[in-house]
Amino acid sequence: MAINAPFNAATAAYGQVGKLISQSARPQTDLTAAAPASGSSFADMLASQVQGIVDAGKTSEAMAMDMVNGKANVVDMVTALSETEIAIESMVTVRDRVISAYEEIMRMPI
Repeated sequence: MAINAPFNAATAAYGQVGKLISQSARPQTDLTAAAPASGSSFADMLASQVQGIVDAGKTSEAMAMDMVNGKANVVDMVTALSETEIAIESMVTVRDRVISAYEEIMRMPI
């Protein structure tokens, strides 16, 4: 039973990030409504980074559509796609490190 606890917690954390990403796709949703008013919190930083990745994805998607229509430069499209790919890979790496750190904390003796 103790072996399942970190896996379930990691699954729940991954689900929360998924919800955060789906909320960031809707601009009318306030991602920081539950955050404290003073100072910058981790939730604020995470929300701004997720929004940046969503914006980069929209930019590269628009650039790809312009390329299909013959309005964009190939170099600009490849650059936009590369920036989006790097942003997504960075987010996945951070997610994996957070889950790994959580699992490490759960293994610590009390």
